Amino acid sequence: MGIQYYFNWRPIFDLKTVHRELEIIKNDLHCNSVRICGLSIERLMIVAEDALKQGLEVWLSPLLWDKSQKETLDYITKAATAAERLQHGWSDKLVFSVGSELTLFMQGIVEGRNLQKRVSNPRVLSKLKAGEHNKPLNEFLARANEKVRSVFHGKVTYASLVFELVDWSLFDFVGVDHYRSKRIEDKYVELLKPSFAHDKPVVITEFGYGTCQEGIGTEGFLSSTGLGGDIVDQRSQFLHHLPLLGRFVRPHVKGNHVRDEGWQASQLVDQLTVLDSAGVDGAFVSQFVSPLWPYDDNPRYDLDMASSSLVKSFGDGGHGTTYPDMPWEPKESFRAVANYYAAH
Repeated sequence: MGIQYYFNWRPIFDLKTVHRELEIIKNDLHCNSVRICGLSIERLMIVAEDALKQGLEVWLSPLLWDKSQKETLDYITKAATAAERLQHGWSDKLVFSVGSELTLFMQGIVEGRNLQKRVSNPRVLSKLKAGEHNKPLNEFLARANEKVRSVFHGKVTYASLVFELVDWSLFDFVGVDHYRSKRIEDKYVELLKPSFAHDKPVVITEFGYGTCQEGIGTEGFLSSTGLGGDIVDQRSQFLHHLPLLGRFVRPHVKGNHVRDEGWQASQLVDQLTVLDSAGVDGAFVSQFVSPLWPYDDNPRYDLDMASSSLVKSFGDGGHGTTYPDMPWEPKESFRAVANYYAAH
């Protein structure tokens, strides 16, 4: 939909394909809600309206990364103004998010010009542990909530990190991006418990797993989530997207990794079971499709191993067999999540 750190999440934005994907998400994956994220407000509104027309609840999440607080606030307000038109027709089906993980993804809460600078800064971790980020974060969220509610008259939330102590009195839902990495596996539910103290519905706005167990890695910000994105050679991917030069560079995976769709599927079902038992009101699997990281038979070029998507994309213009009209094929995780949702 938007950007994935310097790259377009959907290089080819085809309305027919997106419509069909939403149809599959609702009817075959058995979802009743979808979180739509991205940078382009125009794209967000087109896809959100399509999803609403198909009967899905939409959590609309405009994302602007690495900009100043003023630029971010202006962007969020503009998106909320556009969303108000949709709210008139589907007020009970539309939730607007004022941001996602802003401590890390927006300038001005912790030191650093961009995400990489912020998460690699040795001083950041100690400041986060001391809670120094919470005051400036809540000051921004208060301004964002006021601005958004002045132009948008539906339900509003924020997608937080578990260590962000948000003033949830501002919002209609408690939203938490909560990945279960090995580092926090034994205290995963314990970390979530404070979210239930606000007498509001608690929704896990993001969780997921990469498609190879080894892909979790041992260092770096992405590895701490369990997504596995740190196994992709970012330099090769960056060069691949450059004009002219890109045709001579093929993005590849770092090191030797083994694809494990079964592991991804079992972890997702296990975490859904844990979240249900914990009493959350909803959970969004991240993510459905990831065209930027396509599948390949050769493990060196199988970027999908790093992807948390429920389907594997084909980067060569190929199509799947389950859905011949789609440029992807469902993974084991697609079927596992579909079966879980159908039974619950």
